[in-house]
Amino acid sequence: MIDVETREAMEMIRDSAGGVASREEFSRIRKLRYTNPGFERAVWREMCEMGWPAMRVAEADGGLGLGMLHYCALVEEMGRGLVPEPLVSAVLATSFLKGDALANQLSGERLALPAWQDSRGSLAPDAPLSRDGGNVSAEKLYVPFAAGADDFVVIGSDAAALVAADAPGVTVTSHETQDGGNMASVVIRSAPAKPVDADPAAPLAEASLAASAYLLGVAESALDMTVAYLKTRTQFGKAIGSFQILQHMAVDLKLEGVLLRACIEDAAARWDREGPTRAARAAVLRTRVRAVRASGKITRDAIQLHGGIGFTDEHDIGLFLRKAIVVASHYGSAEARQAGYAKLQSVSEEA
Repeated sequence: MIDVETREAMEMIRDSAGGVASREEFSRIRKLRYTNPGFERAVWREMCEMGWPAMRVAEADGGLGLGMLHYCALVEEMGRGLVPEPLVSAVLATSFLKGDALANQLSGERLALPAWQDSRGSLAPDAPLSRDGGNVSAEKLYVPFAAGADDFVVIGSDAAALVAADAPGVTVTSHETQDGGNMASVVIRSAPAKPVDADPAAPLAEASLAASAYLLGVAESALDMTVAYLKTRTQFGKAIGSFQILQHMAVDLKLEGVLLRACIEDAAARWDREGPTRAARAAVLRTRVRAVRASGKITRDAIQLHGGIGFTDEHDIGLFLRKAIVVASHYGSAEARQAGYAKLQSVSEEA
């Protein structure tokens, strides 16, 4: 149960995000597709001025010290507007930063992004960092918007380090993604680095839950657009939204969104109360699986309900499916999440 004060704060956050995360104007999103780095630094600095990257940073460290419920409300609004700026990745990186590095991240002076994935679909780093004095070596996969990073927080299974993106020995190879963004392979060969906080478990779980909230925003915005279309598109002299079969489809999609919202809020509230307990981590994994399935169904069916025009790139509804496909792959595969959830449940039952 979310108290009234927290609920009101969440709504205020959503309202404040509306100016950046427009729900109706996608010309900026289209303009940025298939460009490098795929987002606007000016918009990112505006987000920093509004304190978005500081939401999960403790007040003692210069942050806002807000909870996961507040953070998820903000990220949901970004999903509604298909905002490409890498907030979730940047917030994940802040979990490892201190001092000047953290201050530069929160101000927008520099942008550090996490490089942690060693293999496809993994939930956490698989390999330790290779260290030689003050240098590190690693090969990391699927780093979103890496071309826009000033620094990388390189995370291994045993340690983490801050490496400048332009340091000698760093090679970034970007690949286009379905939504018009990019992911990169980052190869680091004996690059100078600064050690940073090393435990990635809780930050990665928070990022995964935030990505679920982003998918909720994507799905609900796609559904809103579809319902509006059903009310205005006519066939046989009637709005197609008056046809019972389409009403039933729309109701089913609405229920998918409502259930996903309930899962996200439950997981976020549990995390805020308990921290990264076994039950809270299980709730995050369960929510992530539902988020991928629900957003996939809603965005796919939204295209079908639009008919032939929905399959054209000129119509905005297709942008939502493309985004859902890409974000679904962030922070682990469905198989890994299900296996992780089953493992946590079995441990709980044994205890």
